[in-house]
Amino acid sequence: MGEWELLGRLLDKVQGHSTVIGKVWLTVLFIFRIMVLNTGAEKVWGDEQSDFVCNTQQPGCENVCYDLAFPISHVRFWVFQIIAIATPKLVYLGYVLHVIHIEKKLKERLKKQAELDDQTSLFLRRAFKVPKYTKSSGKISLRGCLLRSYVLHLLAKIILEVLFIAGQYFLYGFTLQARYVCTRFPCPHKVDCFLSRPTEKSIIIWFMLVAAIVSLALSIVELLYLCVKALKECMARRQDYTVTPVTPPSSEKKAFKSQENIIQNYVNLELEMKARKLGVNGITGEVDEGATIVSCESNIGEIHI
Repeated sequence: MGEWELLGRLLDKVQGHSTVIGKVWLTVLFIFRIMVLNTGAEKVWGDEQSDFVCNTQQPGCENVCYDLAFPISHVRFWVFQIIAIATPKLVYLGYVLHVIHIEKKLKERLKKQAELDDQTSLFLRRAFKVPKYTKSSGKISLRGCLLRSYVLHLLAKIILEVLFIAGQYFLYGFTLQARYVCTRFPCPHKVDCFLSRPTEKSIIIWFMLVAAIVSLALSIVELLYLCVKALKECMARRQDYTVTPVTPPSSEKKAFKSQENIIQNYVNLELEMKARKLGVNGITGEVDEGATIVSCESNIGEIHI
């Protein structure tokens, strides 16, 4: 039980750095797998070898038949399964603690920058990356390298779950029969061997199998959840990002030209009215000069590149 408590404390640290589905997965692992294995399965399989009886007196026949029927004990198989499945989670925890340790040092450096002058502070801010994974509350933000490592550890868990379920099926199936027929040397002929409490053991086998399938389904759902969430964030960033074109579209060009022409015509009309007023007052020289200016300006205004 002490070994399970150590594993439980380690996995409890991972719970703070996991998603909601990951926390449910840990609950299923603790309650429906570790506790049932520790409290019920070990007692039920305590007499599996002592009560494995064969109808023969041939020395060594009973031992080889038991080895053929159970290449590995169910309890030891499940213990190995739980440890193997928890290993990717523990590796992810080690990586998270490493990232938190690095960003804690960076935060301390950024605090010391406030005591320096502005130029040195600006240089240090460019030299060191600002922490982006840890939040002010102490929790982490799943993005970047942490998100990729979390997805990798989910893929490892899914592969291990599938391998162990398939391995259990090929080793001894999902049910136990009361009678096992053995034909192995040094048994002289077919030998009938009988198991103890096969129905009770079959129920526990199916219970552990269902727990493994539930854990596998939770890992797959969590992987899909992270993929959909990352896809939505990517689409949201694309919508928020707008590109300003260097050259406007043709419709905008036409609208711009029409507005420019209207403004230019209005300016020409104003200049022409002023020129007429000046002509009425008898200032002809200035009128000719102003008309020249108007004609030049109108010609200049009509040139478009």
